[in-house]
Amino acid sequence: MFDDLDYSQPYASARSPVMGNNMVACSQPLAAQAGLDMLRRGGNAVDAAIAAAMVLTVVEPTGCGIGSDAFAIVWDGKKLQGLNASGRAPQAWTPEHFAGQSEMPQRGWGSVTVPGAVSAWVALSERYGKLPFATLAGPAIGYARNGYQVTPIIAELWRRGGALLKDQPGFANCFLPDGKAPAAGEKITLKDHANTLELIAETKGESFYRGELAQAIVAHANANGSVMSLDDLANHRVDWIDTISVPYAGAVVHELPPNGQGIATLAGLTMLEALGVGEHPVDSVETVHPVLEAMKLALADLNHHVADFDHMRVASEHLLDPAYLMERASRVTEQAADPQHGSPKAGGTVYLSAADESGMMVSFIQSNYMGFGSGVVVPGTGISLQNRGAGFSLDPEHVNVVAPGKRPFHTIIPGFVMNADGTPLMSFGLMGGPMQAQGHLQMMMRILRYKQNPQAAADAPRWRIEAGLKVAVERSFDRLVVEELRAKGHEVDIEDPSGVFAFGGAQIIQRTTHGYVGGTDPRKDGLVAAY
Repeated sequence: MFDDLDYSQPYASARSPVMGNNMVACSQPLAAQAGLDMLRRGGNAVDAAIAAAMVLTVVEPTGCGIGSDAFAIVWDGKKLQGLNASGRAPQAWTPEHFAGQSEMPQRGWGSVTVPGAVSAWVALSERYGKLPFATLAGPAIGYARNGYQVTPIIAELWRRGGALLKDQPGFANCFLPDGKAPAAGEKITLKDHANTLELIAETKGESFYRGELAQAIVAHANANGSVMSLDDLANHRVDWIDTISVPYAGAVVHELPPNGQGIATLAGLTMLEALGVGEHPVDSVETVHPVLEAMKLALADLNHHVADFDHMRVASEHLLDPAYLMERASRVTEQAADPQHGSPKAGGTVYLSAADESGMMVSFIQSNYMGFGSGVVVPGTGISLQNRGAGFSLDPEHVNVVAPGKRPFHTIIPGFVMNADGTPLMSFGLMGGPMQAQGHLQMMMRILRYKQNPQAAADAPRWRIEAGLKVAVERSFDRLVVEELRAKGHEVDIEDPSGVFAFGGAQIIQRTTHGYVGGTDPRKDGLVAAY
């Protein structure tokens, strides 16, 4: 049960770990409280997660929207179940469709795949929920119609996104009232958003994929040169899937299989075990250096081998084969390296966590990808659309090359940990684009190997692998360790923890013998709400 947590707070943070029998951890306080309200009404952790996720599309539109994609891992009391609700490429997205382009579009309708978040809410509610779906949408509809005050970090991200995306179709009318982004503390209403959420609630998502909203989406798409069709939306489906996992530090860490990047976290953790990481203090160069090198090896394989599960040329089990990863780990030396991928046997995001007193735990993530995503907003609906198509490759030889009906490589990943005896231990995640697999590994090492409590693990200074020998670290990183890393050949940049991807935003709920303990990232406006 990992009850031997260290409850000291060794890092600069004004937050303490939160404890309770029912808990919701979110990157925005209103969303966390909406989830907790569902629990107080007799709902379960899934109800709480859905309500919080809907609210986040209103109060944190810089990271997600009604047109987001989503993934989840649920412990229902008996079984661990994964959900992949990410959307697929339009059927007209052949490689020829992008002829003459060197890379996939990053913004606008040309980057939009079929959005899946609405389908995730509906599927989770139908399989696990206790409260009516319309009840879950109530808090989000209320904040959208009656208004809310914008929190400081979201206000800054809103300002940046507005400057970049103001000319995208529909964006300014929705998100730049009076021609500018709302300031911190300013009250804003999103009435179109409220009406759309009501329609989604009334039809349990049918309008979004096969009705009035679907027609509005496709009409706007076609008017702006997109080839998305009504059939593309109508044919969307979620996949209930099994997780993939590896043993680590006496527990078992679970991620979802590709098209996400969670497999890199698992590969990295397996290499840490092979390297014997854990004998030295967690923030020492003797620990940080081999962890960086293991993560680089895992990311090299991720970037070369991972794509839509149905299109993988190398099976996940081969990428996670212990013998293969032990050989990969043997490449780590005392000097920084720029590794290439191995050859195993062929074969803007929000994250939230919820747990209830029955033992149900949910790890949920939804995202528009790069800040406001594509920047496209369907007029009169408040539907801001993700730009997940940017995750495809246009290299015809790459496993992740764009193709009709194919899912792109995804950065967003929910995480989960089980005890060795098969009982649930932790629901965790970290928003932040390419930072996510790296952040998962850092948090799991801190909590499972070094017994740091969830808040301390969230507070701790992070690193982020860039490319080649380049590594970014937060300004709070120990300067002596930075110089020791540079002496080993790492090209270290010191950064402030700002921006959409930067160093991520974590939410963690851990189960103990007596209840739950939660932590939320000080890099976000978040809250752990509990009772």
